[in-house]
Amino acid sequence: MTENNLTTKEKVLAALAESGGDVSGETLAAKLGISRTAVWKAVQTLTAEGAPIETVPRRGYRLKKQEAAYLHETRIQKHLTKEAAETFTLRVEDALPSTNTVLKQMAGEGAPGGIVLIAREQTAGKGRLGRSFLSPAGSGLYMSLLLRPTLPVDQALRITTAAAVAVSEAIEQVRPGSAAKIKWVNDIYMNERKVCGILTEAGMDLETGLLAYAVLGIGINLLPPPGGFPPEIADIAGSVFAPDGGEADGNLLAAEILNRLARMLCDPCSADLLERYRGRSLLDGREILVRRCTMGDSTEIPAVALGIDENAGLRVRYPDGTEESLSSGEVVQTSVHLKKA
Repeated sequence: MTENNLTTKEKVLAALAESGGDVSGETLAAKLGISRTAVWKAVQTLTAEGAPIETVPRRGYRLKKQEAAYLHETRIQKHLTKEAAETFTLRVEDALPSTNTVLKQMAGEGAPGGIVLIAREQTAGKGRLGRSFLSPAGSGLYMSLLLRPTLPVDQALRITTAAAVAVSEAIEQVRPGSAAKIKWVNDIYMNERKVCGILTEAGMDLETGLLAYAVLGIGINLLPPPGGFPPEIADIAGSVFAPDGGEADGNLLAAEILNRLARMLCDPCSADLLERYRGRSLLDGREILVRRCTMGDSTEIPAVALGIDENAGLRVRYPDGTEESLSSGEVVQTSVHLKKA
């Protein structure tokens, strides 16, 4: 979104984000070419919408420092590399049903690649295998990218693997000393808890056999939701940042992910990227359960995860000694779970 297309409240919020400190209403009015009354009204509207703005007596306004999950274009853009800024076009919305769903519709209408859609809340967040993805306001980063890669359909998994590496490395950048691991094929774990899910959906060009588009969805728990995670996921879900927020910054994390993706997606099939993915594998050497669904019946087969193969599939060994590589295509019918002790 360009400066000329911003509303008054968006301009006020952007100016506060750029300032990094206290700004008087008079200074804001002069900077933006509007009245002090217009500034005051914009601040009141933003505050009612949940923007992390506080009024400082005799000094003006400022953004609260510990609002990790309040996302804004300007606050993300200031951390982007030149390459990422030229590659991606950002758009942040208060709430959407699903960022992936919206971008898939835009892709079908001919929208160009490079659009990054971020929602502060999703009311119908999507996970893999038709599952829902919890996406409450105030606690997460829900981001989708519209890509137009020149890539064979059978290599689409590499987009997911690139995203997993980008997210893991970005988390460790903004959380020094932390360790982010990848649970094949698309989940990021910290301290044995899931903090991120990745969903890549694609359309095929039937004439060329290449991807017509890919929508890369990334959902990250920045903080635990108010009241904590629901009981059904409380024992597996975690967050990138501590519950108190500390010096957490979801905008910086979003930018660090995009900075890496701008480079990685130029060659998602590189050997170096696959090695970085392998090096973060959470499952290597672990006992797992491979769930297969056939004709409506579900069977869980114990196995040991051996590692990631050259096609980014998961190599497993069954109790009878046979080995198999699980591919992303098979995951439509097969899901892998950590075996509970």
